[in-house]
Amino acid sequence: MTLDFTSSMDKLFSKTVETPVGRIFLVQREQYLVRAGWGNAETEDDTELLDEAKDQLQGYFAGQLKTFDLPLDYYCSDFQKMACEEMLRIPHGETITYAELATRLDTSAQAAGNACGGNPIPIIVPCHRVLGSGNLGGYSGRGGIETKIALLKMESSIPWLI
Repeated sequence: MTLDFTSSMDKLFSKTVETPVGRIFLVQREQYLVRAGWGNAETEDDTELLDEAKDQLQGYFAGQLKTFDLPLDYYCSDFQKMACEEMLRIPHGETITYAELATRLDTSAQAAGNACGGNPIPIIVPCHRVLGSGNLGGYSGRGGIETKIALLKMESSIPWLI
């Protein structure tokens, strides 16, 4: 279930952040970061949360931040929320497989992979840290697997890629 933002009475705020993997847009609803993705934001708003999220993203890409500390709300199914919470438990510089994520979620590896692909707040919720068994798996962000490799290299998650 995805929230239909157009029917909401709550105002959405957004901001664009330049990163080494392209422009990332951030979306805030109420006091939560609810979405991130590749491209330009619809508006360029200055809110305390969006400014903090931008600062944290820049710190992450500068190698100075290993864990994001932002209030998140996913506006998705309960299963997707559980998957996002599990992905947040994967430490910086470490990876797990889709099979491991599936075990944690008590589901199939395919369902775990679909949950990674449906991540509404990529990078901050680190779906790039979930790999296939013996391969990198996929990546739904702009640039696909090349972006996933860039993020993993930056985190030194898989030294054999460097």
